Amino acid sequence: MPPSSASAPASHHLRLWWRRRGRAGAAGATFAVALLAAALLLTLSYYASGPLASDSSSAAGRSPALVGLTLVRRAQEKGALCLDGSVPGYHLQRGSGSGSESWLIHLEGGGWCRNLKSCGSRQRSVLGSSRFMERQIEFTGILSDDKSQNPDFYNWNKVKIRYCDGASFAGNVKDELQNGTRFFFRGQRIWEAVMNELVFKGLGNAKQAFLTGCSAGGLATYIHCDAFHALLPTDSRVKCLADGGFFLDVKDISGKRTMQSFYSDVVRLQGLRERFSHCNSNMEPGQCFFPREVVRHIVNPVFILNPAYDAWQVQHALAPEASDPQRSWLDCRLDIAKCSSEQLEILQGFRKELHDAISEVKQKRDWGFYINSCFVHCQSLNSWTWHSPTSPRVNNKSIAEAVGDWFFDRREVKEIDCEYPCNPTCHNLVFARPFKI
Repeated sequence: MPPSSASAPASHHLRLWWRRRGRAGAAGATFAVALLAAALLLTLSYYASGPLASDSSSAAGRSPALVGLTLVRRAQEKGALCLDGSVPGYHLQRGSGSGSESWLIHLEGGGWCRNLKSCGSRQRSVLGSSRFMERQIEFTGILSDDKSQNPDFYNWNKVKIRYCDGASFAGNVKDELQNGTRFFFRGQRIWEAVMNELVFKGLGNAKQAFLTGCSAGGLATYIHCDAFHALLPTDSRVKCLADGGFFLDVKDISGKRTMQSFYSDVVRLQGLRERFSHCNSNMEPGQCFFPREVVRHIVNPVFILNPAYDAWQVQHALAPEASDPQRSWLDCRLDIAKCSSEQLEILQGFRKELHDAISEVKQKRDWGFYINSCFVHCQSLNSWTWHSPTSPRVNNKSIAEAVGDWFFDRREVKEIDCEYPCNPTCHNLVFARPFKI
């Protein structure tokens, strides 16, 4: 999700379709048309935080479950409020059978706001107010209750926590007035209030628990992983998964650190420096917020799911519009297949930056990762990418299979794909125009 506020429906701003390499013929054409039709149902605010195709489950077999919104009880007195002061919420689907004592929690993503103007825009959207949130949403991908699409977690208690604070569930600013306008930077309190409510509803007795998140929610997963573990019984199996949340502190194509500057604004606005014990005076504020710094201090096992060519990061960290006044990167930012040889060389350098950033993780025996060579962003909430006959694969394993193997200790999972364009199973996104900042 772009750093700015929620955008209008994607049909107005964005046209994308899946590109599959190495497939031809009528069957391939039929499949491409079906995927294009599904993609037209997207909303831009859910590109980073929700299913890429809202009817992906029905395309794979049956319609996905619709799960209602629950507003947090007594949120007002706890000060656990969205940016506009409304009550935060979550969607809970109860588990059954062997999964009745297992819990999967998903933290929604959707970028960040760096100043009062962008946070003000969010106050009038689903990313800053529960007043605009859908009363029901589909559970797909890792949240699906269909065993064929989600073989290891289909019958668990599953929760999607809505994102409405603008700083990855991390801020805790007491003062409500900012330049005469009320803003509630209370992501940390939202996290605590929702967790307390879920503990009461059964999470506190879970035998297995899995904290997951996508994009900004993936970053939140890194931030809260150890705190999540502390809520559970000591003999419970507790792990975390961050999807598309390993944002890199890289120089853009003009030599500036655009993401570090952006994160510094977020950290200053919501007073996050004190939130991170690893953040010292020698560091720029934004450095504290990058996963590379955060993961060094996590004790609980974490699984890193990331594409090596993260489409969001290519558009906003590596080649943001401001860094490309000649618009020489426009086609490449929209479609990786249109990148020149020189641009691909830069993208391969970006891939290496990711590999270097997770080098410490490689030494952690109980951690796992799955880095494929696709041009995409989040991959766990969409059934096409999570687990289907046409899902991306690394070493012949779908993402769901790899994550399940790791969570249940069936094998060590530390998968790194070859360089683009080597993997014919990738679903590479193609855009009509870049995300708006």
